[in-house]
Amino acid sequence: MKKPYLIPLLAAAMFCTLLPGSPAQSADKPKVTAAEARAQLAKDVPPTIATYKKADPGIDRFFKDSVGYVVFPRVGKVGLIIGGGDGVGEVYEKGKLIGTATITFGTIGLQAGAQEFSQIVFFKDAAALDRFKQNNFEFAANASAVIIKAGASGGADYTNGVAVFTRSTSGAMFEAALGTQKFSFTAEAAPAKK
Repeated sequence: MKKPYLIPLLAAAMFCTLLPGSPAQSADKPKVTAAEARAQLAKDVPPTIATYKKADPGIDRFFKDSVGYVVFPRVGKVGLIIGGGDGVGEVYEKGKLIGTATITFGTIGLQAGAQEFSQIVFFKDAAALDRFKQNNFEFAANASAVIIKAGASGGADYTNGVAVFTRSTSGAMFEAALGTQKFSFTAEAAPAKK
């Protein structure tokens, strides 16, 4: 007798061993403090922006014309039937750092692989950025994002006040799945007054 629930159960177990927080993945990794992670993020954002501008100089118009943007230098994604991922980024308003953001997403459907990519989300106007800052912002995990390459930004435009650009950095993912991306914004702490 065949047991149809066995395959999804095995797939879920395999997926869990691939998660960054699983014992199989974290046994050899040194613990990173919040301050170290924040310092690394601040170090990773400028080269990510430079890479996007080098790959497609036309993207500069989004940096100049948008009210704000969020840069996720590293977003990890794994999946086998059930998928998910996350990343951390810096949020800018009118060119000034205003906080950090996390991205988390889950998908279900035909998918297999592991991938790391970077992502920049531009906000056309204050209303779109405010939705993001109030944590009222999400979209489909497979939302139409422009893959960054020479000339790609030329035909790109905002959809519902948002433009999304991605660039694969490693791995590969076969995917025909549905899901959502959720974002969480945290304002940068004001420096202490002396």
